[in-house]
Amino acid sequence: MRTPPFPLTRLRTAAVALLAPALLGGCDWVVMNPSGDVARQQANLILWSTGLMLLIIVPVIALTILFAWKYRHTNEEAEYTPNWDHSTGLELIIWSAPLLIVIALGALTWISTHALDPYRPLSRLEAGKRLAKNDKPLEIQVVSLDWKWLFIYPEQGVATVNELVLPMNRQVRFRITSSSVMNTFYVPAMAGMIYSMPGMETRLHAVLNKPGRFEGFSANYSGAGFSEMRFTVDSMDDAGFAKWSSEARTAQKTLDLPTYVQLEKPSEKVPAIRYASVAPTLFDRIVGMCTKPGETCMQATMMKDGAHDPRRDSGHGAPVNDSGHMRGSESKGALQKEPEEKGSSPHRNAPRPAAPGSNKPGNEDNRSMTSIDPLPALLAGNAAARS
Repeated sequence: MRTPPFPLTRLRTAAVALLAPALLGGCDWVVMNPSGDVARQQANLILWSTGLMLLIIVPVIALTILFAWKYRHTNEEAEYTPNWDHSTGLELIIWSAPLLIVIALGALTWISTHALDPYRPLSRLEAGKRLAKNDKPLEIQVVSLDWKWLFIYPEQGVATVNELVLPMNRQVRFRITSSSVMNTFYVPAMAGMIYSMPGMETRLHAVLNKPGRFEGFSANYSGAGFSEMRFTVDSMDDAGFAKWSSEARTAQKTLDLPTYVQLEKPSEKVPAIRYASVAPTLFDRIVGMCTKPGETCMQATMMKDGAHDPRRDSGHGAPVNDSGHMRGSESKGALQKEPEEKGSSPHRNAPRPAAPGSNKPGNEDNRSMTSIDPLPALLAGNAAARS
C-alpha cells in the first residue's frame, strides 16, 4: 500500500477536526435536551455544576501553560527570584476560590436534592407554570418483569406491556416494583432513573411537556434478556390520551391473576400488549409477593405477627432474635419464650460454686487444676527428690 504524502495526511486530519462538531451534531443528546421538566432541571444542575468547577479548572490550566511558556529555559528576560517563598494575596486567592466553589456546589446540591426528590409531588409543570396543591396526579403502577415492563392504569382500568402512554403537561405518579430481581426504570427524556425491587415499592413524580415518542429501558443489568428490556413512551394531549385509553378498553385480553402468573415468566423481545381490564389488587399482590394461589401476602404476615406481639404497644421495639417468627414460622427467640418453654439444657453462663480446694492452698484437690495428674513416674521421682 502506498503511503500518502505527509501534507495530504495533515490535510485529512485538519478536515476531520473541522467536521467533528458537525458530525457530533447528529447525536441525540436526550439527557441534556429532555422533554420533561424534571429532567430539564437535572440537566441544568449538571450544567451549573460543570460551570462552577470550570471556574477553577480553566484558570489553573491556562496559568500552567502561561508559566511554562514564560519561564522556559530559553527566556532570559523572565524574572528570576529563587528566594521567593510567600505571598499573602496569592494564598488568599488559592484557598478562598475553591472554598467558595465548594460552598456554592454544596448549596446547589442541597436545594436540588430536596426540590427533585422523586417521592415529592411536583410543585410546577414547567418553568413559570406552578401546580395547585390539590392537583391530582395520574397514577401509573410499574412492574419490571423478566424481561419486559408492565404498566397498570388504575384510573383507566387498563394495562399494557412495553407501552407507556402519558398525557402531556400532567403530573404523573409512578409506583414501581419488581417481580423477581432489581431493575431500573429510566426514561431519559422525562426524569432520572429509579430502582425497582421485589417486595418493595419506590416512587417517581414526573411530567412530559412535549409531544412525541421517546424511549424507556432498564438501566440495571438483570440477566440474559436485559438488552431487549425496552419500551416506548408516547406523550400526547388530553384528547389523544382519552382516545388511546378508550381503544385500550376494547382490547381482547384481560389481566387477571392466572394471566399475570403466565406473563411474569421470563421472555424476551415481547411486543406491546394491551389489557382491557386488570385485577383490582394486582399491584399490591405483586408488592406482597403473593400472586400465586395459596401464597400469603407479606402485608398480612406482618400484620398478624404485629397483632400477636405483646410489646407492640409497650413502646419497645421487637427483639432482635425473632427473625424466624417474622417469616411466619412457629419458632421463637429466647426472649419471647416463657420459663417453662426454655427446656432443660445446661445453663453454661449460670454462676458456679468456688473451685474445689480454692480456700485450702495445700489441698489435694488443687492438683487437678494446676498440674498433670498423675505425673509420669520419672517426673514424680524428681519432684519428690527436690521436695
